[in-house]
Amino acid sequence: MPDFELSQTAQQWTNVVLIWLGFGIVAGLLARVLIPGREPGGALGTLLIGVAGSCLGPLALSYLWAQGELNPISPLGLLAAVAGAVALLLGYRLLTASFFEPRDVPGEEDLG
Repeated sequence: MPDFELSQTAQQWTNVVLIWLGFGIVAGLLARVLIPGREPGGALGTLLIGVAGSCLGPLALSYLWAQGELNPISPLGLLAAVAGAVALLLGYRLLTASFFEPRDVPGEEDLG
């Protein structure tokens, strides 16, 4: 059975994707530690918020901070990623609270 090998470019992209997934998981978990609570999204929601935050946080920081390029895989990049994930988590909570808030139904009374 022949060995399965990727081209150099495919191997590089695979490594980049795996690094960003790992970095996003760490950012998402740190955001959930900072903003605890029960989430309906579970582990997949934490992963998605973390990965999106790890992309958006450093991007926003590099836009606001005009002192050269920012390496997203660095301590400052991690802080920006966690800040981005916290912002997305708070936005997610605000969005789900406004749409899925239980409302009083007229005519129903508490029987207890």
